[in-house]
Amino acid sequence: MAATPALNPEDVQRAAAALHTPDIDGWANRFELLSDGNRLRLLLCLHHAPDICVGDLAAALDMTGTAVSHALRLLRNQGWVSATRDGRSMRYRLTDDTVHELLHTIGATHYHNHDHTGAEQER
Repeated sequence: MAATPALNPEDVQRAAAALHTPDIDGWANRFELLSDGNRLRLLLCLHHAPDICVGDLAAALDMTGTAVSHALRLLRNQGWVSATRDGRSMRYRLTDDTVHELLHTIGATHYHNHDHTGAEQER
């Protein structure tokens, strides 16, 4: 298939320079993971309630533990989520700074609680 002839070679050159952006395929994979509503909801839960276990995530999301575990596995493989063992259960948290910032961009907030003095603490 022949390429379309350029009307303005300078515009073509400027546009083609954008394709040198680092890791286009990596960004496409990120957006693919974010495009699933359940995974996005799960990320929002992890953002708001770090160190939560699978059962509690499943209850919050009204999903099965199996479905949550599968989504967490995908997110861990991408490096967005980490887990720590707490006795017999695993606790999950969001670890990717870029995803963290993206969640803030769409309006995600952190959980705030108040200590016994009434001072607000961010978690």
